[in-house]
Amino acid sequence: MKIIFVASVFRHFTTFHIPYMKYLQSMGYEVYAAASNDELGKNELLKIGFTCIDIPFSRSPFSKDNLEAYRNLKSLFKNESFNLVHVHTPVAALLTRIAFRFSSSGKMIYTAHGFHFYKGAPLLNWLIYYPLERLAAHWTDHIITINEEDYKRALTMGFSENSVHYVHGVGVEPIENRSSEENKRILKLKLGISGDAVIISYIAEINENKNHIFLLQNWKRIKEQIPNASLLLIGNGELRVEIEKYVQEHGLKDIHILGFRNDVTELLGISDIVSLLSHREGLPKSIMEAMAARIPCIVSDTRGLRDLITGDESGFVIPHGNDKLLVDSFVTLLNNEKLRNKMGATAYRKVEPYRLENVLEEYVELYNDVLGIGEKT
Repeated sequence: MKIIFVASVFRHFTTFHIPYMKYLQSMGYEVYAAASNDELGKNELLKIGFTCIDIPFSRSPFSKDNLEAYRNLKSLFKNESFNLVHVHTPVAALLTRIAFRFSSSGKMIYTAHGFHFYKGAPLLNWLIYYPLERLAAHWTDHIITINEEDYKRALTMGFSENSVHYVHGVGVEPIENRSSEENKRILKLKLGISGDAVIISYIAEINENKNHIFLLQNWKRIKEQIPNASLLLIGNGELRVEIEKYVQEHGLKDIHILGFRNDVTELLGISDIVSLLSHREGLPKSIMEAMAARIPCIVSDTRGLRDLITGDESGFVIPHGNDKLLVDSFVTLLNNEKLRNKMGATAYRKVEPYRLENVLEEYVELYNDVLGIGEKT
């Protein structure tokens, strides 16, 4: 009895899917993971006992590497039988469904972590990804969506009856930062942050989609009104050098570009606000983690973000390009600790359906139904 998870890179599984893979493993299935090789992610999966298969996926639909990936997938499915294939990430999911379509047994589940076509998306996204997803619907037994817009869209895309499911993301665990005030003071000192600073954390890969520039272009106006504000940019990415150059050339103060960190929980413990102003999201885990840590959030009016944050209740939702509202929202929250605490408490309550134990139940119900595992747990 075999199940295979497929995504563009192995770290996708280590970031989002290990609890679900472990569940299937506990039910007696041999669990495989197929992705392009990144050593850290692959080694973590191997230590748990999953079988890893290297497939040279590229995230670009136009890359020649994907031809080799498709050939490898065809060979894999010719030589191995799987009870379930669970695919993730757009290009890897599409190639896998095409390669698997002639298999005589096994079910196909696709988790859409955020369609590349969405309200306000570039026309090119619609021209490329929408027709491909409509085509692939014929080879998909079940599709899982994680935000309201994608769920409604999937219902119109030709998937078979009762095959469209909505689940509350990938799950988030409660975050209780038990660091003492002294340890928090030491962490601030190590980061070069004054003890009386109010801290905004922006946890995201540094790329065009995550839209760091929206906040940076307004940083001086925020600092004029909140001189003790500090900004932590947590994450790496292809635009890091450009962002560092922008900060330097514009003389932006109290911005700390931290790169990849494995102490995000501790960083949340010193954060007063978490922000994410992306153009496109599925259902961002960084915002769910902030909510689980009782931190109010300032986010863009983007699918996935507006599913999580309710304006004026658990934070503020900012239309793209509205510089004044962005500045006013940060100034309001940074100036008002009582409001931050109130919104943080609301965020904590609202993240309840997205907690890992609840999302795991949603996945278990679907897996049990698809695989006929037995009683639902």
